[in-house]
Amino acid sequence: MTSPLDVADLRTRVQTCIDDELRHQAGVLEELGPDIGDLLDRIRALLAGGKRLRAAFLYWGHRAAGRPDSDALVRLATAMEFFQAAALIHDDVMDDSDTRRGMPAAHRALAAVHSERGWGGDDARFGTAGAILAGNLCLTWTDELVATSGLATEDLARGRVVFDRMRTQLMAGQFLDVVDSVRPWDDLPAAERVERAQRVIRYKSAKYTVEHPLLIGAAAGGLAEPDLAHLSTYGLDLGHAFQLRDDLLGVFGDPEATGKPAGDDLREGKRTVLIAHTLTGTDDRGRDLLATHLGNPDLSPADVDTLRSVITDSGAVDAVEQEITDLATHARASLAAATTVAPDAAVILDQLVEISTARTA
Repeated sequence: MTSPLDVADLRTRVQTCIDDELRHQAGVLEELGPDIGDLLDRIRALLAGGKRLRAAFLYWGHRAAGRPDSDALVRLATAMEFFQAAALIHDDVMDDSDTRRGMPAAHRALAAVHSERGWGGDDARFGTAGAILAGNLCLTWTDELVATSGLATEDLARGRVVFDRMRTQLMAGQFLDVVDSVRPWDDLPAAERVERAQRVIRYKSAKYTVEHPLLIGAAAGGLAEPDLAHLSTYGLDLGHAFQLRDDLLGVFGDPEATGKPAGDDLREGKRTVLIAHTLTGTDDRGRDLLATHLGNPDLSPADVDTLRSVITDSGAVDAVEQEITDLATHARASLAAATTVAPDAAVILDQLVEISTARTA
């Protein structure tokens, strides 16, 4: 059975567009000399993989408005992949992550280049600087892809409103995550811990993963209210469920599938909804173990297994799984309420609920 991500040969066409754009940008940068190749190599490696969910949501949002398939639409959808690349590169710097998609994170790879060549200065500082600039290049190219997509000017103007909101809110959402990672948490009421974690999900992940790409496509396609509102609710709920699944995979996922070490979120000390529920449901011993080990970059496999047991025994996994199920159900109901959405697009958007929530990577 064909994956909904591959209907209209979308993933292949998006990859072709990515490769064409990278060749074009390499030509733009050629006069700067060969050193720029180090940045391009990191970006090219990152953009060679991924599920292409954000591109799919933009594409099917546009088709939901009854608009036809076109190369211009695929180019607009491809912009979402460059935007995600920027977010991932910068997020890995802020989280001090070692890997991404089974490869060294961009800042780690660039630090290794510095070390291998015996250059002066600090390896890590060079890698961080290079990764920040690589992410900034991806942001610049995102804007170029949107502006040169080939869609009609009036269509792009409608989508641009959502596109600009997405860029602004994601950057501020990243800062919310930074703030919450250092603000005292343990003595907060249980409900406030969950609310804070959910607010980060909303603005750092849910909106830019599903809602905003979907609405960029739908708005550019001319879909009218109230169906834009129904798709917005669908997108927020599904994006939230997507991130909750990501949080579970960050603790319990198979490294072969996720491309990151087992328990990486525990080493990074991420204050997720999963951890918020754990603190509520565990006992004093469990809370002490979390206080001791959460955020320790040197956690051993045994330490990871211990924390996994604390999380599971607290009931947090069951609580998050139930929330994912409830959000997916609500997302489907919101999609069904959108009465003017093109039927073929509605089928794919319904199938994307399963793809987004029942995944292993």
